[in-house]
Amino acid sequence: MGRLFVVHLEGKIYSCKHCKTHLAVYEDIISKSFHCKHGKAYLFNKVSNVTIGETEDRMMMTGKHTVADIFCVSCGSIVGWRYETAHEKSQKYKEGKSVLERFKISGPDGSNYWVSSHGRHIGGSDADDS
Repeated sequence: MGRLFVVHLEGKIYSCKHCKTHLAVYEDIISKSFHCKHGKAYLFNKVSNVTIGETEDRMMMTGKHTVADIFCVSCGSIVGWRYETAHEKSQKYKEGKSVLERFKISGPDGSNYWVSSHGRHIGGSDADDS
């Protein structure tokens, strides 16, 4: 395995909830209106310290997309997905962007989101989550 290089970000940081590796900054959020099976998810213009898995076609709420799961480079936890190709013209803005699942990351204030065994959001918040 070689030496692991991790980028340290500055500002309001979103990080892996398992190992605290920096993943993205607040200023790179495009939208907080995304959803995943665990609840909220945020679309980011760019993310750091992730590895990209195999691409696959997925039918999502907004149509068919070619996506790849993204993993924390430090601990290997899945933290979201990256849009490689949007098959609907209106969704092309997502190409090359990444979604971080709020349940799998810590917010800038150290907050986490929790999900009940029934998949419903039961706690946690972001001070900037409005």
